[in-house]
Amino acid sequence: MLYLTLRQYEYVCAIGRYGSLSAAAQRLNVSQPALSNALTRVESHLGYPLFARRRGAAMALTPQGRKFIEEAEAVLNRAALLEQSKQTLTGENRLRLGCFVDLAPFLLAQSLHRLREALPDVVLTHGVETFEGLISGLIDGRYDFALTYDLGMDAGFLCKKLFDSTPHALLSPDHTLARAEQVTLNELAAYPLILSKEGLSAQHVLALFRRNGLNPTISHRAESLELSRSLAAHGEGIGISYTSPKSGFSYDQVRLVSLPITDPEATESVVLARHGTGPTDPLITQAEHALVTLLRKD
Repeated sequence: MLYLTLRQYEYVCAIGRYGSLSAAAQRLNVSQPALSNALTRVESHLGYPLFARRRGAAMALTPQGRKFIEEAEAVLNRAALLEQSKQTLTGENRLRLGCFVDLAPFLLAQSLHRLREALPDVVLTHGVETFEGLISGLIDGRYDFALTYDLGMDAGFLCKKLFDSTPHALLSPDHTLARAEQVTLNELAAYPLILSKEGLSAQHVLALFRRNGLNPTISHRAESLELSRSLAAHGEGIGISYTSPKSGFSYDQVRLVSLPITDPEATESVVLARHGTGPTDPLITQAEHALVTLLRKD
């Protein structure tokens, strides 16, 4: 006699895949109580917890939970194959890719092109967001994965490193430091800085200085990378950006100097991130492999 249903298997696997009851409920279009009841029923029948629950933290799979979900996914895949032998499954496969706003002009178009080549039958959508927007979008299921910097994500996220990014200082050609080949945080701290208006980005840069005992002055908070470049080109301060276009001119055609910041601790990773550390479905695995192959720099 079967004591657990395929629906209960599906609900528990979705919780593991998306990392929370709320995200799984949105993706499956069911209520959170329905998912919670299914999880309670499964754990009660098995006699052990599948997830470690901590107040204020994402649901993390226990070792037993990870093994159970791997086997449950296999059962669900087998059931789907049995159904397909009688009828074609309805519905469309969909993937939702998010991208951090500063990275989007450099990575998004080629990523979408690669995904369409690798998965021609998948309906692909995308969104461009700030760090906060991407994090909330991954948690609530608006995005399956995202291209971003490794900032602001806790143990509830799985991140695959693509490459390291060195920050650059953006200066007017008339600036005292403009003739240098590279600069350090200590050298930059003596001059007014232009930081991003995006909260996590600015906090990260300020933390780099403060960990070195430095307390720089902030002249501007720029709403976009190109505004930061323009302000720097006009001598309004030194911009700091992890995304550095090769053009030596701002949008308003003023000359601009870009110098690498050499402090090792300032380097940050660009990652492919998803919410939830449990097993994922084969479609997302294929998409991740395609993007990692395209963008990873060894």
